[in-house]
Amino acid sequence: MKQNDEFFTRLVKEHKSTIYTVCYMFSHDEEEVNDLFQETLINMWKGIDSFREESKISTWIYRVALNTCLLQERKKKKEAKKVPLTMNVNFFEDSDANSVQVRQLHQRIGRLGLVDRALVMMWLEGMSYDEMGAVMGISPQNVGVKLFRIKEQLKKL
Repeated sequence: MKQNDEFFTRLVKEHKSTIYTVCYMFSHDEEEVNDLFQETLINMWKGIDSFREESKISTWIYRVALNTCLLQERKKKKEAKKVPLTMNVNFFEDSDANSVQVRQLHQRIGRLGLVDRALVMMWLEGMSYDEMGAVMGISPQNVGVKLFRIKEQLKKL
């Protein structure tokens, strides 16, 4: 696959919400999400020539975004703690029952390990077990087993 600006621009436009969703799953700090998004784009640009078209381009994009976020998460654990700046905007201020449930579910998902969190995110995005397996490098059956265990773990939380 030839690397060209138009193809890459179209690819980013078509899949920016997917990339952003993956990045948002790993951080809720706007600056950090933007950094992850940008780092993902850089990694996509560097790796576009290595895409072998053995899977869908969306699967490849998920994999690049997920690997970028996982790598940054590991680096972050090795670094000294940073004090985040607070914003006066709270996107979860709604106190209706649905908002409370969504917030609680999001908190529980946040307690999961990185790989489990990634699987839940892809499942919530409506990806098939085959697609999730391709992104994660595991079989679709293993995806099913992992999701079952994750659901059981979330119930206990």
